[in-house]
Amino acid sequence: MPLVIAKMLESNSLWFIARLLVLVLFISSGLAKVLNYENSLAEMRAAGLNPDWFFNIASAAVMLIGSVFVLLNRLLWLATGALAVFLFLTIVIVHTFWSYTGEHAQIAMFWAIEHIAVIGGLMAVAIAGHFRRLYFALKTQK
Repeated sequence: MPLVIAKMLESNSLWFIARLLVLVLFISSGLAKVLNYENSLAEMRAAGLNPDWFFNIASAAVMLIGSVFVLLNRLLWLATGALAVFLFLTIVIVHTFWSYTGEHAQIAMFWAIEHIAVIGGLMAVAIAGHFRRLYFALKTQK
């Protein structure tokens, strides 16, 4: 690997940008739940979640607090795990493609596949964070 690429991959700036890009989904959705509260309540009711206000606040809190922890590179395993569980539950509760037919099933399946891909990205962030910590600890010991 060229040295310039290695230095870029080791850079804290690129590490922050990578985490931020993985979190765009959560930050935008969490803010939408806070800033467009009535619409978010309607989404919760449409998904059959009652009380709607509780699930809306809980969803926004998990997405925004989890994102802050990931951006701060703190308790990365816990924050990425919480966001991944949130996405998994969203698939099981909201994007139940197996219970629909036609176009509705296809759209729900696309959302589920997207969520699964993001879960993989969250796992990669947790793994990369762990190995970055080990790498820099070893590098400072030399």
